[in-house]
Amino acid sequence: MSHHSKLPKALALLAASAMMFTGLAACGDDKGGTDATDTPAASQTEEAPPVDTSDQTEAADEETTPAGTEDTEPASTEPGVDDGTELTMWTRAPLERQANMLVDAYNASHQNQVKLEIIPNDDMEAKVAAAVVSGGMPDLLAGDVVRLPYWVDQGFFTPITDKIQALPYYDDLAVGHIDAGKSNDGALHTVPFVTDISVMVWNKDLYEEAGLDPEKGPTTLQEFVDQAKAVADLNKEGVAGTYFGGDCGGCLVFTWFPFVWGNGSEVLSADGTESLMASDDAKAVYAAFRELAEYPNGLGAGTKEENGGTWTAPFAEGKIGVMPYPNTSATGARDAGINVGAAPIPGINSGFSTFLGGDAMGITSGSEKVDQAWNFLAWLTSEDAQLNVIAADAGVPARVSLLDNEFTAQDPLAVAMNSSVANGRTPVAIYFAEAFNASGSPWVQTFRAAVWGDADEVDALNDEITAVLQQ
Repeated sequence: MSHHSKLPKALALLAASAMMFTGLAACGDDKGGTDATDTPAASQTEEAPPVDTSDQTEAADEETTPAGTEDTEPASTEPGVDDGTELTMWTRAPLERQANMLVDAYNASHQNQVKLEIIPNDDMEAKVAAAVVSGGMPDLLAGDVVRLPYWVDQGFFTPITDKIQALPYYDDLAVGHIDAGKSNDGALHTVPFVTDISVMVWNKDLYEEAGLDPEKGPTTLQEFVDQAKAVADLNKEGVAGTYFGGDCGGCLVFTWFPFVWGNGSEVLSADGTESLMASDDAKAVYAAFRELAEYPNGLGAGTKEENGGTWTAPFAEGKIGVMPYPNTSATGARDAGINVGAAPIPGINSGFSTFLGGDAMGITSGSEKVDQAWNFLAWLTSEDAQLNVIAADAGVPARVSLLDNEFTAQDPLAVAMNSSVANGRTPVAIYFAEAFNASGSPWVQTFRAAVWGDADEVDALNDEITAVLQQ
């Protein structure tokens, strides 16, 4: 599969992106997510794209099991080839712990052996750009879902539509991570690797001090504002109502988009080329945070300057009453001694949603070990990996039917957070990262104007987001 005609453009744009990015994506401490279809994770109602068998063949004796019986999947029925081949894999540093656990589990139970390389987050773009030109790409490449649409568009991955759709639990997979790797012709290239979601968290102890019910977080945008103000009114030294990455585009797509989705509105056009972040619902979100910015102790110190490097720290230090937050950091805050309450992020007036972020993984177009690499990806999505590795580590399974599992049932915080996934979304646009996540992006300028500057500039700035999406 050759994409030589795209290499000069790819290299130039990747290099430019590498300089633009501050390491922040759409979720977690420096993670991300995106998609143009904004499809709920719990349903895949679109017609399946045509099967692509042009350069992929399955073993003639490959077995599949009926949907609903995946709990009995023996290793011998895994698709692909497990013959002792060494596979190379790249993933970014924020997911090092999860990647190591998954690779260790696979290597211990398979003849194939995966050699993992962890890439510093800020170096990922340049590393991929150089590898595309030199022919040094790994067999397996994991990418932040915010970046995958661009990488797919540039032809960096092998299409594996037939393989993915042949999985007996295909309809059970988190669709956002599948759609992030879908090309314009409908071909599929990726499966979920690590899922990160945004949730609403609150400090139960501060809620109790403020006269709030510590077991009930906000169920509307206004309740969020009111509860944050109640904590602010404690006038407790170093304590504020809420906090956010005021100079971090990725942080705020991850935590503010769900308010809009939960209310039944969209953030992007269906084709990912138009920003809808000047809608009435979007402006309601901006106004809520502006209200808190103007309220004494409404925002934690440093909110306006926060570029994402430490945006989860104040809550984990017990200084914040309530805020949208990464699920992975919520468990860390609890481990640090915070009495954490958690629930889905509410819509403006009703409903709820979450940003399904994290990374998806595919087989690179230069790999000569497609069947062996597919064996790893098939195992990655299996019940064994999703439960015994991911769920056992308090992670979010990438299969909807496995969200309620024996490990989660033992953890009330995980139960509350996983309940967000059914209404989760992953926006997809080829130039999403440049429009939203990049330092100084038009999205960053938009919300900063809306919260601290001239709110009348929102419409014009939203047009600038669209212009980047359409480049």
